[in-house]
Amino acid sequence: MNIELRSDTFTKPTTEMKQAMFEAEVGDDVFGEDPSVNRLEEKLASIFGMQAGLFCPSGTMTNQIAVKLHTGPQKEVICHKNSHIFLYEAGGIMSNAFASVRLLEGELGKVTAEEVKEAVNPYDVHAAESALVSLENTMNKGGGSIYTLDEVRPIKKVCEEEGLKLHLDGARIFNALVESKESASDWGTMFDTISVCLSKGLGCPVGSVLLGDKETVKRARRIRKSMGGGMRQAGYLAAAGIYALDHHVERLAEDHRRAKVLGSLLQQHPNISEILPVHTNIVIAKLEGLSPKQLLSDFALKGIRAVQFGKDQVRFVTHMDFTDVHLEEFKRKFLPS
Repeated sequence: MNIELRSDTFTKPTTEMKQAMFEAEVGDDVFGEDPSVNRLEEKLASIFGMQAGLFCPSGTMTNQIAVKLHTGPQKEVICHKNSHIFLYEAGGIMSNAFASVRLLEGELGKVTAEEVKEAVNPYDVHAAESALVSLENTMNKGGGSIYTLDEVRPIKKVCEEEGLKLHLDGARIFNALVESKESASDWGTMFDTISVCLSKGLGCPVGSVLLGDKETVKRARRIRKSMGGGMRQAGYLAAAGIYALDHHVERLAEDHRRAKVLGSLLQQHPNISEILPVHTNIVIAKLEGLSPKQLLSDFALKGIRAVQFGKDQVRFVTHMDFTDVHLEEFKRKFLPS
């Protein structure tokens, strides 16, 4: 039995999800005539209490559309130095929006209102114009760490005082909400735009939705087209998203439970010096006396797959295709008899 822990993007559609996709009512989404896409966009907008949504192929696209919407040449994005929009989106901030970036420090990948306020550039012809703050929830490089509403509210206040837009990279936002038990609609009041990914813990094969007000989403639709994201009978994919929102949200708690067990098991490895706090479904192990390449090679021989996540770190991600059976098999393979 192979044990896949590289990412929650490796999930496969369930039989029921595939049936929902097969039965989807479709049209041409570029013309706005795909009823399944329209339902998905409306459903997610309603969940977060926002006006409109835009279905896109990926979270990278929804993030990059948001950056382009809110910035531009000679403007600047403020984000954590480990943000996905900076590290893992192929230089898109520069190539799509021609914008600059102000990178912040912060524990477990999170920033504070004080750090954001200090990073805002006062008017100066020598400096880029601060335009956008981007947060990530959960924080991938922070080991799945979670922002709470109490942490976001003061950041929102700074943005309002300084005239900045606020974007949320919600790649794993439902993981955060299931763990914190906070309201999605309360989160919708905090942000100008939110990117909600469907192809991670929710188990869809493709897709992300950008949320915002009607005028913002109207502008975003043109940007999506220019990026090649205008899909036609996309309802077959959107139907997977609708099914996931109805059936796969609460089960994320199971991924979190298994991740905590996994973290406890990994602490027993002689070359793992630290496990970052396990908040959701991501486990990051820091190594000592053994390189990530060596550890991954050893694990691969046992049928266990994970990924290097920095010069001395390895990441493991639990998901709906990693069951209690796989967890027991991991324990058997990982711990010598």
